[in-house]
Amino acid sequence: MQRSGLLLFLAVFLLAQADVFGPSGSASAQEDRKPCCKSVPADTAQLHKNAERLYSQFKPKEAAGELLKILQIDPRDFEAITKLSRAYLDIGDMIPESSPDWREKRLKEYRKAEEYARQAIALDPNSTWGYFYVAASLGDIALVSPTSTQIDLAADIRSSLEKAIALDPKNGFAYHIYGIWHRKMAEIGKTSRLVASVLYGRSPPSGNLEKSIEYLRKAVALNPDVIVSRLELAKSYIAAENWPMARSSLIPIRQLPIQFSDDAKHKQHAEQILEEIKDH
Repeated sequence: MQRSGLLLFLAVFLLAQADVFGPSGSASAQEDRKPCCKSVPADTAQLHKNAERLYSQFKPKEAAGELLKILQIDPRDFEAITKLSRAYLDIGDMIPESSPDWREKRLKEYRKAEEYARQAIALDPNSTWGYFYVAASLGDIALVSPTSTQIDLAADIRSSLEKAIALDPKNGFAYHIYGIWHRKMAEIGKTSRLVASVLYGRSPPSGNLEKSIEYLRKAVALNPDVIVSRLELAKSYIAAENWPMARSSLIPIRQLPIQFSDDAKHKQHAEQILEEIKDH
């Protein structure tokens, strides 16, 4: 029971996390996972447009195909590299759990995403997006990995997010993920941490619920139309038993436009939570 509870809490990136960045059956955020755009040569501009159009249609495999064509022309195209990381995250997310060996299949795609994210860092270590996509890919890798690996990755995820935020304090998507990270780490009880120390020789990093709320509030302020950020903020308020603020985070979701493929589901979830907490 304790081990399964620990495993649940260490799935740092719910898949609301992936929803904010793109389709996935998702958004995970969830953005989307949107790198800053730089000017591109004329001969690759159309390929970039094709890739973005396909991605917006929830076709990450086809988008990846266009992006790979760009790298054949210019292997150092930063935007193509970061968007390939984004695409492979979504390709992995879209593999159904009903598929044979789905964990291994997802892990393969998430590893590709991590590889491209690290290429982005090597190409431009001063950009927020390489570190952001490293954090996002490691979070998805954690979801399909053993508990011991999840513990190891938790600190790496935090480090990458802190670098992403330091490089761009207006990266709302990084704040979104870091807010979830803090809540999940804060939810791990002392007993579970002790069990982890005994079983694995180490325990997960500590999280802070106040920090979770702070970072998710920043995410909402920077991206006010991203439904899943408001939903996650409400969950952190609920964890803090601040019911009025939880409701104030959920109610505006009713008026927000659907941008990502999981937004309709997130709207339903928000209504469900509002019903559950109405008497608090």
